[in-house]
Amino acid sequence: MSAAPPRVLIVNDDGIDGPGIVLLEKIVRRFTDDVWVIAPDEERSGAGHSMSTYHPIRVRQRDERHFAVKGTPTDCALLGVHDLIPDRRPDIIVSGINRGPNLAEDITYSGTASAAMEGAMLGIPAIALSQVFRPPNQPNWATAEAFAGEVIEKLLRAEWRPGMFVNVNFPDCPPEEVRGIRTTTQGLRPPGAFRPIRRVDERHIPYYWIKIEHPEGGHAPGNDLQAALDKEVSITPLQLDMTDRLAMPGLDRLFAD
Repeated sequence: MSAAPPRVLIVNDDGIDGPGIVLLEKIVRRFTDDVWVIAPDEERSGAGHSMSTYHPIRVRQRDERHFAVKGTPTDCALLGVHDLIPDRRPDIIVSGINRGPNLAEDITYSGTASAAMEGAMLGIPAIALSQVFRPPNQPNWATAEAFAGEVIEKLLRAEWRPGMFVNVNFPDCPPEEVRGIRTTTQGLRPPGAFRPIRRVDERHIPYYWIKIEHPEGGHAPGNDLQAALDKEVSITPLQLDMTDRLAMPGLDRLFAD
């Protein structure tokens, strides 16, 4: 990062009017005025790393630096880097603040995390931020507000390796109960977080909702699930390279001539 105030692209998957992205812009403006907000025009939670390839992407410019996009979080990152932000690329992409957790395997579904992943693919440092909570309770946005600025400013000084992005989760508690900030590994919950629920409409035609019900378990010392239980902010460095190197020797033997 240069010594000048950074150029920041803010995206999310909860939509451009979501409370988390409004809060995030307020936090980022504490240390830079070069802020651009490019986000979906409506909620796109669960969009994952999808992009729009079979229909046009419509953009509505709200003012000089705010754009509502009829597309996915990945679309928003691509548009910001390649077209909508003039003169030079952003120094960092900050995605969120998501309304809900992006822990463990959540990142494979998360539009919030995937926008940060797209930043890594574009060679730009990127951070995904999420506020953990459990419905019907409301998110403790004060916790994200209390810690997000410190987290972002420190990560701006980090050594960013190619293909790296960072996933941040703020715990489900008031800020005064937070016990610290911890660097964590990615956890993995037991199977069964998502289940299709069958309904029948008024014309007797079946349809489905996907029910989200995270099973207990998967937490272990040092992972993001345990940090959430311990009321700690988790900082999880992730990478694009998903190769399972421990499995390679066995596969080498299996396919050896």
